[in-house]
Amino acid sequence: MLKIHKLTFNPFSENTYVVTDETNDCAVIDPGCCNDKERNELVQTIEAYGLKPVLLLNTHCHIDHIPGNKFIFEKYGLLPQIHEKELEILHNAPRFAEFFGFQCDESPEPGKFLNAGDEVKLGNSVFKVLFTPGHSPGSISFYCEKAGVVISGDVLFYRSVGRFDLPESNGKDLYNSLVNQMMTLPDNVKVHSGHGPETTIGFERFNNPYIHDESSFA
Repeated sequence: MLKIHKLTFNPFSENTYVVTDETNDCAVIDPGCCNDKERNELVQTIEAYGLKPVLLLNTHCHIDHIPGNKFIFEKYGLLPQIHEKELEILHNAPRFAEFFGFQCDESPEPGKFLNAGDEVKLGNSVFKVLFTPGHSPGSISFYCEKAGVVISGDVLFYRSVGRFDLPESNGKDLYNSLVNQMMTLPDNVKVHSGHGPETTIGFERFNNPYIHDESSFA
């Protein structure tokens, strides 16, 4: 049975996920921890449940989603797995963070590039990689059909969507990701977003003002 532990970190209130199943192997997804207190909270969560970190996954590489990559590598020996189109953003993150007065350690280089349709195996669980660009050029989401769960990064939020006014973002691509990827999932799929509360595909299908308004993405 899939279990998802959410930790909210850094000044951007980013959601970091520790995902595990009955094997107690776990994936750390988008480690936003940016100081000792937050890093300790992440480690304490992992240890409290007796988990073994085996994967480090990034939905995308904006500064609020990767500051813990270096720590995870040094602590557990895990290299991040990302989409190749995020590589430039990964490399530029520390410099970009300076404009916000935000500390973002330089991430280790990716251990693997993930592409649409790839399967990421975690213990007895399997996540399908969905290519969901727009907020970021190489944004990906992780969908576990068996558990009815998608970890969407900053693509889809509760009654909202990710920003598309950032460098390298694209409103048209984001709209296509929402319609052609997210909204093709079953209504009962639970959405774990990069910010804010959980939601479901069905709720967003009928309550998200962006889903049926393509003009919002112009």
